[in-house]
Amino acid sequence: MSQQQSILHEKLKEYFGFTSFKGNQEAVIRNLLEGRDTFVLMPTGGGKSLCYQLPALLMDGVAIIISPLIALMKNQVDAMRTFSTDSGIAHFLNSSLNKSAINQVRQDVLDGKTKLLYFAPESLTKEDNVAFLRKIKISFYAIDEAHCISEWGHDFRPEYRRIRPIINDIGQAPLIALTATATPKVQMDIQKNLGMSDASVFKSSFNRPNLFYEIRPKRNAEHEIICFIKQKEGKSGIIYCLSRKKVEELAELLIANGIKARAYHAGMDAQTRADNQDDFLMERVDVIVATIAFGMGIDKPDVRYVIHYDIPKSLEGYYQETGRAGRDGGEGHCLTFYSYKDIQKLEKFMQGKPVAEQEIGKLLLLETVSYAESSMCRRKTLLHYFGEEYTEPDCGCCDNCVRPKPKVDVRRDMKLLLETLQAIGDKFKSEHLIAVLVGKTTAQVKSYGHNKIDSFGKGAEHDAKFWGAVVRQGLIMGLIDKNIENYGLLSVNQKGLAFIKSPQMVTITLDHDYDNEENPEEMMGAQVGKGGGAADEELFAMLKDLRKKVAKKHDLPTFVIFQDPSLEDMAIQYPITIEEMQNISGVGVGKAKKFGEEFIKLIKAYVEEKDIIRPQDMVVKSVANKAGNKIFIIQSIDRKMDFEDIARAKNLSFDELLTEIEAIVNSGTRLDISYYLDSYMDEEKVEDIYLYFKEDAESDSLDAAIDELGSDYTEEEIRLVRIKFLCEVGN
Repeated sequence: MSQQQSILHEKLKEYFGFTSFKGNQEAVIRNLLEGRDTFVLMPTGGGKSLCYQLPALLMDGVAIIISPLIALMKNQVDAMRTFSTDSGIAHFLNSSLNKSAINQVRQDVLDGKTKLLYFAPESLTKEDNVAFLRKIKISFYAIDEAHCISEWGHDFRPEYRRIRPIINDIGQAPLIALTATATPKVQMDIQKNLGMSDASVFKSSFNRPNLFYEIRPKRNAEHEIICFIKQKEGKSGIIYCLSRKKVEELAELLIANGIKARAYHAGMDAQTRADNQDDFLMERVDVIVATIAFGMGIDKPDVRYVIHYDIPKSLEGYYQETGRAGRDGGEGHCLTFYSYKDIQKLEKFMQGKPVAEQEIGKLLLLETVSYAESSMCRRKTLLHYFGEEYTEPDCGCCDNCVRPKPKVDVRRDMKLLLETLQAIGDKFKSEHLIAVLVGKTTAQVKSYGHNKIDSFGKGAEHDAKFWGAVVRQGLIMGLIDKNIENYGLLSVNQKGLAFIKSPQMVTITLDHDYDNEENPEEMMGAQVGKGGGAADEELFAMLKDLRKKVAKKHDLPTFVIFQDPSLEDMAIQYPITIEEMQNISGVGVGKAKKFGEEFIKLIKAYVEEKDIIRPQDMVVKSVANKAGNKIFIIQSIDRKMDFEDIARAKNLSFDELLTEIEAIVNSGTRLDISYYLDSYMDEEKVEDIYLYFKEDAESDSLDAAIDELGSDYTEEEIRLVRIKFLCEVGN
């Protein structure tokens, strides 16, 4: 060991208590000590912070650390102070400090006590801070969460773009940029913006072998989350939601069900937010429900699960947030609830932004959709996205590998796809290519004359979902290139041309169709029929048979009796009294009384025969204000109030109001909404939709209804008539 190495190891032990470095840490630190610009790509939990903390303590002068979040700075400054007898060793300068605190920080810096000085990018640009920094010796600049510089990153912050000019203004020193997530495109963007194209790049593997990735359809998510958490009692977890409103609702629901939880979002006052974060870090609570503002740089090593109630806007966001699980190398379960409706909501949010930003946002969303719906190994897909090849055929630690779908040989389809792509050229995205294959004459296909080429419609025997899976396989196999610079344009490369000449065996697994799939069983350790979060399959099948008989007897469609999620819940909870039946998701008092008796009889006999221990603690309690909403809505409809007025009174969107009404109706309460339909809809339209549900519908699926009825009917109209139908026929 060289002298420098031995000093580094001594200091590592002295300051941080570790006997050896992790991964690339030592090489990164030595590079920085030698005064070279350094770019570090290291997944969450890889030990990024140490890469600038240790050199800061060893080098002459003060290290300037630029970091995006006040909570993160406080966390790191507190941690640094535990390594030193002098509390002045690390400080932050940001908007949370008053005048005297700022003066104290500056004095410590001038007295040479401080080795690390943290800034938010906004504070760094302030004139008096720039003037102050010009007076002191700076050892180096560290830019943490460097992906914030790139508009292709998942957390773009325009003020990060001003870092380089400010540094030039303050004075030159080596630069170290660090991020836990960057695609090759984002990496280039960061280096270009920081003017560090010649930096030494240190990239660690993005594979986190201890994380289990799972995606479920978002149908009965709140109930499933409660069951999931109860199986992991006493373990720490984070739940991410996109809206502050949902964060608060979900935290309230968890608390009502005996789970120690707290909310965290930017709209709360700073003190409450800090208290809730501390409660989580100090393990006074098990679960934090948060918007994505929570967790950047939060160094809690034993988070055992991360749940996404809403799918993130990009795969970088997903990787960063799931990466907060299992940082100590122990168990980490990453569960995401996915519904295409959420994607459409996110697309709506983008409207009104500059066109270039919308294009980028849509492309990032498309990548997320493709990851969620794909049946390929999640690990392989994720690592490919970050420019890393995963060669194992099966990771054994994601839902798609644990419960694989059957594989299909698609060599002929791959050949057709590559030939078609070659014919149309490299100026188009996957949607255009797929439209040509399935024979869909979109305006763009027509304007380029692609409806006249030989392969137009040659792939019509398969749907767009199938071709999407083939495109993804082509990308993973390296037969197709995707030009991210140009919003995802596809082209055939040399390897693809060789494949056209002599096709090899190619197998794919078909994508998930979460709108029509059954809810997957609970993964990893839940025993079917033993009161875990998984439905008892045998009982579920028996309940479906019984539902058919009951439907036939009443001459009703099966979905009017009970919907699938309700039967599934019965096969988890085993209700054996009318009261228990009322607590089943989507049942309620009316339906329990009307149809419950026969189902209870069957479940009771089954429980006795199989000697099943019933999970009585699994009854999910609803929150009082939801019940208040419910009563208010029922009374308002009785008084024939306009739906828009009802929604406004309860601060709900029209979509949320319909969801509330659907929940009331699905649990057996009869509402008469004819007065609203008469004023809102054409009588013939109402009749057409009503007839569809009465005679043609196989389920109450909205998507199936939209497909069948066509574009003359809006989603809102179909939902309204479906409510009327369920009330009149089933309740």
